[in-house]
Amino acid sequence: MYVRQAANALQILEYFAERLKPATAAEIAEDLGWPRSSTFKLVGTLAAKGYLYEPRPRGGYYPSPRWLDLAERVTRADPLPPELHALVVELARDTGETSLIAAQAGDQAIFLDVRESHQPVRYFTRIGDRVPLHASSAGRALLAQMSLEERTKLYRRMAFERYSPTTPVSAEEVEAEIAEARRRGFHQSNSEYTPDLAGVTLPLTWNGRRLSVVVVGPVSRCLDRRPEIAELMKARLAELGIG
Repeated sequence: MYVRQAANALQILEYFAERLKPATAAEIAEDLGWPRSSTFKLVGTLAAKGYLYEPRPRGGYYPSPRWLDLAERVTRADPLPPELHALVVELARDTGETSLIAAQAGDQAIFLDVRESHQPVRYFTRIGDRVPLHASSAGRALLAQMSLEERTKLYRRMAFERYSPTTPVSAEEVEAEIAEARRRGFHQSNSEYTPDLAGVTLPLTWNGRRLSVVVVGPVSRCLDRRPEIAELMKARLAELGIG
């Protein structure tokens, strides 16, 4: 399900995160390619609710601190532990590749923390981005932490879309990947969802939360290094008392 009005409200926040200065409703409409009438209504609604304000009279709108206040309160209620953020930072530093923490969101894996590689050619992603459970090592490592009964119920709701020749496209193929990962000792991917990317993932349980930790980068650098990267990841998890 995709609700356009909700998506547009969030896109305005993303717009200001890139613009970093006030904008009039007319500028927002032009920059985003939206109809002026609906943009004016949306901006007016967000301003009336206290999410946008005018720093200077007639100088354009800008997000108010209300967004930050809400985000901080939500985060404090269910925070990602600092130890896991440190893990992501260390893995990105030690492997030279993008590292992240993922959790389940329906039939997707959502990224809760991301540290990008500093390499010129790298995997670019952001906190909040999602990948399909069936078509990613991040997702299959989350599936592997469920019981077979849980996975079977979830499979019934999944579309198993094919994104590339290497994408597993059935419950049976995903189960085979999970079984092979258990024998191998880590989950891996090779261009299953995003072309030319290879990844390594380990399941991660923290205070009852099912998570996965991922290192991912271009096939040219990472495909043959996956066992080496997996061993480094296991060593870091062992330092945290996991695995």
